[in-house]
Amino acid sequence: MPEWEHFEHKGDIGIQGKGSTAEEAFEMAALAMTAVITKPELIDLKETVLVNCSAPDLELLLVEWLNAVLYQMDVKKMLFGKFKVKIEGENLTGDCIGEPISTDKHQPAVEVKAATYCQLKVEKLPDGTWIARCVVDV
Repeated sequence: MPEWEHFEHKGDIGIQGKGSTAEEAFEMAALAMTAVITKPELIDLKETVLVNCSAPDLELLLVEWLNAVLYQMDVKKMLFGKFKVKIEGENLTGDCIGEPISTDKHQPAVEVKAATYCQLKVEKLPDGTWIARCVVDV
């Protein structure tokens, strides 16, 4: 059931994660963000980087989470192909699993600069599915 997708946005790219829990939707949103850069299946799951962040509501927490992932990608020069998220109240702890970036192997398409508040939404749909979405600046 977990899945991710991109949606059109003038000038930038929309990302959306879906899951049976908010945590799963956040994981899939991060994977959708990775997929803007490269094919996630090209990333070997060799190293885990821990991310902690907090925000007063789930929508703001999504932006904090995605920007924290981007920060780790930039600082550690890595790409992540799998995520594990735990949300407790206003706090998120996440494992980002991946490997150092290789331009030959990963052939990065674009650089994601930041997650934005544009079209930001985290909600539980009537069928119980959670969605987490926003636009990322490329």
